[in-house]
Amino acid sequence: MNLQKLFHMQQELDRYIQSNRNVEESVFRKKVLALQVELSELANETRCFKFWSTKGPSDKSTLLEEYVDCIHFLLSLGIEKGFDSLEEWPAPLKERDVTELFLLAHQEVSGFAEQTTNKDYVNLWRTFGALAEALGFSYEEVLGAYLDKNETNYKRQQQGY
Repeated sequence: MNLQKLFHMQQELDRYIQSNRNVEESVFRKKVLALQVELSELANETRCFKFWSTKGPSDKSTLLEEYVDCIHFLLSLGIEKGFDSLEEWPAPLKERDVTELFLLAHQEVSGFAEQTTNKDYVNLWRTFGALAEALGFSYEEVLGAYLDKNETNYKRQQQGY
């Protein structure tokens, strides 16, 4: 999947939000934390780690929305650090256990926050690609959900979210 359209859309949304909120300081670390929180929200909705519970995961649309929230911040972090020239979604990691993928993603987000290399950024995309596959999301579903959520995010900003 070509990522350039998503980077462009995210850059416009980021610019809109930061301009309307008069944000002038660096928000990179805040975006890192936001990605970690969204990733945890997604994990919570999958319930993959809740060995003590018999309740299943949330419905696919809820999982996809949480996943796309992560993608918004993943794109935004790349833009912040100048890695928005990434053309295609890198090949995902070989499938692993979903719990292990969440743990790995958290480690990689933390690592990227400290080292911010292009290689680390590409590895984040590979891990998120593996998560998409493990959760049963096609790239077309991710793109559609991203477009929907991007529109929602503009509306929220206009309504004083």
